[in-house]
Amino acid sequence: MSENRKPTVLFVCVHNAGRSQMAAGFMRELGKGRVEVLSAGSAPKDSINPVAVEAMNEIGIDISNNVPKVLTPEAVQESDAVITMGCGDACPFYPGKRYEDWVLDDPAGQGIESVRVIRDDIKARVEALLKELL
Repeated sequence: MSENRKPTVLFVCVHNAGRSQMAAGFMRELGKGRVEVLSAGSAPKDSINPVAVEAMNEIGIDISNNVPKVLTPEAVQESDAVITMGCGDACPFYPGKRYEDWVLDDPAGQGIESVRVIRDDIKARVEALLKELL
């Protein structure tokens, strides 16, 4: 990776409606433009989980206008780091990429108290990943 090129991080979960959207929101906020951020799902939902939106709004990060996107091989190919969250075999593998699988509860169908715990776990992981990338 050249010095003047920003690292690209792809966050992937099944529905691209909760975990990966929260992770992308944190990476955009905490990365302050130093990282390209992508997110996608192997089977995306029609909209973002409203409880995930609420949990992120509580800490000043707005993900309400994000739209779940389908995971494409191109997104993986253009990424330096691919962070998966429970999509298992649906995630394409390319040699030479950095892969991490974050084991996180799915916020779908959970109340705000549970989603806050997931959100805070994601924030800590994004902060650690940022330190490694930059």
